[in-house]
Amino acid sequence: MNRVIDILARYGLTLQIFKTALAAALSWFVATNLLQADYPFFAALAAILTVQVTVADSVDKATQRFIGIVGGVVLSMLMGHWFNVGAISIFFVILLGMGISKALRMNPQVISQVAISSFLVLAFGQSEEGYAFARIIETILGSGIAVLINGLIVPQNAIPDVERSIITFSRLSATTLKSLNVLLDNNGKNRKTGRSEVDALIKETDRCHQTLQLAEQSLKYNLFLTHKRTRLSRLAVGISKLEHITVQIRGMRRGLSDLQLNEVFQLEYDNIRQLKRAMGATADCVAAFGETMLVSSEENLSLLKQNILTARAEQALCLQDFKRISSLETLRDVGSILTDLNRIVAETERQNPVKEIKLA
Repeated sequence: MNRVIDILARYGLTLQIFKTALAAALSWFVATNLLQADYPFFAALAAILTVQVTVADSVDKATQRFIGIVGGVVLSMLMGHWFNVGAISIFFVILLGMGISKALRMNPQVISQVAISSFLVLAFGQSEEGYAFARIIETILGSGIAVLINGLIVPQNAIPDVERSIITFSRLSATTLKSLNVLLDNNGKNRKTGRSEVDALIKETDRCHQTLQLAEQSLKYNLFLTHKRTRLSRLAVGISKLEHITVQIRGMRRGLSDLQLNEVFQLEYDNIRQLKRAMGATADCVAAFGETMLVSSEENLSLLKQNILTARAEQALCLQDFKRISSLETLRDVGSILTDLNRIVAETERQNPVKEIKLA
């Protein structure tokens, strides 16, 4: 099924387009044959505008249309008692409708819907009996059918996108941490800061959060994917841990950048190679953590556990070099880096059960 969908999408026939066309056609059919509506195209129009990427978005869009329709109908019926249809009445009904909606801080789409509905009801409601009520019924019909179709026919499941995003995020975090090793090879004359690498990691953090939010939206009001909530909760925990790791990497970048200007560090700390090994081993923990979040197999768990033990051992060896450092400033800066490395490893540990996060 997914393969057929992918093939059709290459030619522009996406699943959302198919749902939109089906919702419009079905709304027209129901409005014409069951409701005997005089204006069935309003039901089809409501369906077209309601079909969105996720069921939650469709429900939100349907709610906005309903509020806008009711608001426009009420306003135009009130105005119709004092004004006949004309330029002046159209001006005031749209002005008041949009102004009141804006004052109530409604969604911009609700504001425009109020204006459209009030205009149409004012224009046709006085000559067509029951027009205003029919507009509300047809909108509810079209929006309801659109929401049902969006939820019943291959509802969107964005969890695979979250999984791919986590892999990209964890690998980039590990790569960025390893790339900071180069800061230990430079002195003040040829200084590097690692800012561009960390900035790229920050952007990836934002992309990962956006993917998670879309996945949460795809499960909202989606009865066929409720069993995926637990999985998404665990992935959300992993993203949160990776974000904490990112914070530590950002702090390390600043510390390592400052160490390049510390001449005492260059003289007293002669085992930079060991510090690099500790950073590399910690980075391996981050990469293995991402793989384990997706597949908690015995192999992945074993690899993560081994990487954690190795990272702990490498960090402990760095601490032994503190005996040869007499500068308090150097002890502070190197100690800060090792503290960040220790916190990163702590984030990758999976000894405790993953706590469930209640999705909105």
